Amino acid sequence: MKNKNYYAILMAGGVGSRFWPVSTQDFPKQFHDMLGTGDTLIQKTFNRLANLIPSENIFILTNERYNDLVFEQLPNVTKRQVVLEPAMRNTAPCILYASLKIQKENPDAVMIVAPSDHWIENEQAFTDNVQQAFNFCSEHNALMTLGIQPMFPNTGYGYIEFNKSDSKTIKSVNQFREKPDYETAKQFIDQGNFLWNAGIFMWSVKTVVEVFKNNQPNLFALFEKGIDVYNTDFEDDFVRDNYGKADNISVDYAIMETSKNVYVIPATFDWNDLGTWGSLYDKLDKDNANNAIVNARTLAEDATGNMIRTKDDKVVVVDGLKDYIIVDKDEVLLIFPKAKEQDIKQTLQKVKDKFGEHYG
Repeated sequence: MKNKNYYAILMAGGVGSRFWPVSTQDFPKQFHDMLGTGDTLIQKTFNRLANLIPSENIFILTNERYNDLVFEQLPNVTKRQVVLEPAMRNTAPCILYASLKIQKENPDAVMIVAPSDHWIENEQAFTDNVQQAFNFCSEHNALMTLGIQPMFPNTGYGYIEFNKSDSKTIKSVNQFREKPDYETAKQFIDQGNFLWNAGIFMWSVKTVVEVFKNNQPNLFALFEKGIDVYNTDFEDDFVRDNYGKADNISVDYAIMETSKNVYVIPATFDWNDLGTWGSLYDKLDKDNANNAIVNARTLAEDATGNMIRTKDDKVVVVDGLKDYIIVDKDEVLLIFPKAKEQDIKQTLQKVKDKFGEHYG
């Protein structure tokens, strides 16, 4: 029997523009089967959370425009579980809003906030780590996160510095560090007490609401005004009138970086944030020439290290191409060097400027 006090907020509002042309504003990456497994990323994440958390206690936090997609892909969720943002305001406002709703329903709730678009290899290890965090949060006034053991000096992630003297599995956090340059990232790895920040958080609803009240009084005051109407028919009107007034602020900046009672568990599972085509390439099986292929049938001559994705069973002939991203989607064909994948976001903007917004 799953614990009725366990809740989840599944964050599903992002656009994932570095996965263009598959990921677009109208149909972002979390609603695609990026790995070719038969499940979309949001479906995989929901099922992973449901190993520990009652399905009815998993709330999906997303933008209004993705409401229909959520119900198509998660047909068993109810309207109560889908929390819609009428405006893009980063992670702090939506997490506070969802936390106040959950607290009103169950003041004893312990919860996890998890992105909808991550790849996690060992789901049992993930469940064990979350259970460990929930046990700690039930007994302590703590904000918790899962940190990822760094595999190399990555400059694309923020880092968590933990207290080196902590011998226990759960470690107190000294500070959060912004995305570093390469030399700084190397220093972090050498020091041995730095983890990648995966953006996965756990806490009791009582603790997180109290921290928001103390650390972000203006944001808290804005959303507290709606307490009487949350979980009622009048909630939508209040949110539509007030949500846009919230500051655009991340949960890391709003509460995690400014609080003393922050702890981290070094994750025991393999993780990838699936932020770029290159990160997807790393996680897919490869052919003999080290090409990662999703959906396509390929004839590859002197072609190695490529990421190739098309609609089902399309024949792709590649000759003499090395380390490229090749993605065919409806009206767009992308052929782009893997080494420049961080530029896809800017390239998308150029395409929209030249050919029209509907291409993005």
